[in-house]
Amino acid sequence: MNTLVSGILFQVLQSVLMVLLAPLLLGWVNQCRAWLQNKKGAGIFQPYRTLRKLFNKDAILANNATVFFQRMPYVLFACMWLAVGIVPVLATGLPFSPAADVIALVGIFALARVFQALAAMDIGTAFGGLGARREMLIGFLAEPAMLMTLFTASLISQSTSLVTIVDNFAHHPFAIYPSMAFAAAAFVMVMLAENARIPIDNPVTHLELTMIHEAMILEYSARHLALIEWATSLKLTTYICIGIAIFLPFGIAKAGDWMALPLAIVALLAKLAAAGAGLALLEMVSAKIRIFRAPEFLSTAFLLATLGMLTHFLLEV
Repeated sequence: MNTLVSGILFQVLQSVLMVLLAPLLLGWVNQCRAWLQNKKGAGIFQPYRTLRKLFNKDAILANNATVFFQRMPYVLFACMWLAVGIVPVLATGLPFSPAADVIALVGIFALARVFQALAAMDIGTAFGGLGARREMLIGFLAEPAMLMTLFTASLISQSTSLVTIVDNFAHHPFAIYPSMAFAAAAFVMVMLAENARIPIDNPVTHLELTMIHEAMILEYSARHLALIEWATSLKLTTYICIGIAIFLPFGIAKAGDWMALPLAIVALLAKLAAAGAGLALLEMVSAKIRIFRAPEFLSTAFLLATLGMLTHFLLEV
């Protein structure tokens, strides 16, 4: 099979697979939380049922809602789909590989955040403005920590290309990097903050004094809300996939190696299941912090990422 055609098929397979698996991962996290609370839970397929219900409803818009407010869910979903599509979790060397730069990846998340915050303020509700301000605060603090975390891996691989980083860790002799331990801890903290998870936010609450993500989407309904919820699960999946690609890249195939594809899919599913269960456990043993403590939490993440870079220069160069 032609290398280009094989790469395109790999790319399409990965993009479609991640979009379809994103709600399942969210359902798995919620189900694990229910089990840890000695509850039965709604089942891992509940997000799919929710999306189907929302897509079958008629959208209701505020009288002063602009086209920007109506188009934001589509932009948000497209950004998250693009992000999860370029992260090499099944194979490396795919056609979108040149776009898989760590700086560009953070830029995609920033673009989605800006659109979501502006749309939240578009119709002038108090909750929308409150959520937008909190979201921009979290983003302002989380993005530098995220970049420093990714730069630690970039320094080891001598490249900001995510594909090169994965190739260096997955397809080269095994090595232990102390700096990556600090980077991993910082990455987990950033992932929790960026996805509105405990301890920064509680995804199952609607208390006006604490919510961040939910405050920005209270005015959405039907297909618009469905796309936002789907994009939210995609964002969580993307962050977990970034963590898998950088810190647990073993099992990722090379582009065009169809014989390694079944093993790559099994490895990916196992890693996603373990990461989802770990996230649920982490949220169960943590408590939500006050919004005024969020800067301290993310400053700690930035400090850990910086320590990772310093450790690289002191011990690994």
